[in-house]
Amino acid sequence: MANEPVETARAREALARHGRSLFARGYSCGTSGNLSVRLGDGGYLMTPTNVSLGNLDPGALSRLDARGDHVDGPPPTKEAWLHLAMYRVRSQDRAVVHLHSTYATALSCRTDRPSEDMLPALTPYVVMRVGRVALVPYGRPGDQSLAATIEQLGAVHRAVLLANHGPVIAGSDLDAAVSAAEELEETARLLFILEGYAHRQLTETQIDEVRRAFKV
Repeated sequence: MANEPVETARAREALARHGRSLFARGYSCGTSGNLSVRLGDGGYLMTPTNVSLGNLDPGALSRLDARGDHVDGPPPTKEAWLHLAMYRVRSQDRAVVHLHSTYATALSCRTDRPSEDMLPALTPYVVMRVGRVALVPYGRPGDQSLAATIEQLGAVHRAVLLANHGPVIAGSDLDAAVSAAEELEETARLLFILEGYAHRQLTETQIDEVRRAFKV
């Protein structure tokens, strides 16, 4: 858009590009899912409400100020509060991705996994890119009473699962957040594929080795 910083223009293009890619690959259907980027001025760009990730227009994204107030563009996703809760406790991160991807959402419905560690360490890559995934108790879409819980969990977990809803992942930039969301989904898929079969998970020693080697 006219007179916008180059950083903001690039963020608009990146949001639209990633949204189209995620939609095309089935990570969110219909108008579900939302993406955001924190800008250098402290404000945010977010995907609008009721718009498919496959149809994002770089020039028609929602702009919020540093307080999270809507200042330009169409109304933001109804789950803007969710993104803002993650940003408040993850000052090092500049992007948040919320999807309704199939296997991660299925995992969020299960009751047989520990709520503080929903996703087992099946590969070193999920340790590197995602880390431990915590479960946020169920709340209806848009229920902002969960903001405090998301802040508490988000302070120590890059990724959380909203119970019966889907994953929320923060990253150092949009590429990193999307990559982590993809890794979470594929690891959840592996978990379901392996169900009923004897299988190997990484040991705590192996997990610690990965964390030390890759500083995660």
